Amino acid sequence: MYDLYVTAGRKRRRERKRDRHRIATTPASEFLGVREARLLTYTRQQAAEALGVSISTIDRRVVPSIQTVKTPWGQRLIPVSELERFVQDHLETARRATRRPVGRPRILPTTTVQRIRREFSAGRSLGEIARRLNDDDVPTAHGGQQWWPSTVRSVLLRASH
Repeated sequence: MYDLYVTAGRKRRRERKRDRHRIATTPASEFLGVREARLLTYTRQQAAEALGVSISTIDRRVVPSIQTVKTPWGQRLIPVSELERFVQDHLETARRATRRPVGRPRILPTTTVQRIRREFSAGRSLGEIARRLNDDDVPTAHGGQQWWPSTVRSVLLRASH
């Protein structure tokens, strides 16, 4: 219904636009009879996207160390082979993932841990255990001034795992 009010010129422009869109979205291999098309060069933007870095990084770090193509109109192209060579030259072997313990290392003697467990199972509160440890001058795990109920609780929770 809408096409009833459209001029012939507008219809022709629409058709040309559809044709251009069809050409633009059709793979190049259909036009040339080529089975496989290989990318020969990257623009700086494409190279940056391929490596996951910014264009300024490409300009400062990559372009000075590889051979590039400078077009007559001033655009710098990066050959795919050069970019692949650059990546191969800068590959590092993967390091084995090491799992580090979170927080401070546990350096509390097992006798102290056992004492805290015994006193807690005997029904003493966390504060009482901390006071007894302070009275007996038992050193804390990391050289702290004194034992606190929260520290005793942490030792009990850690020991239960």
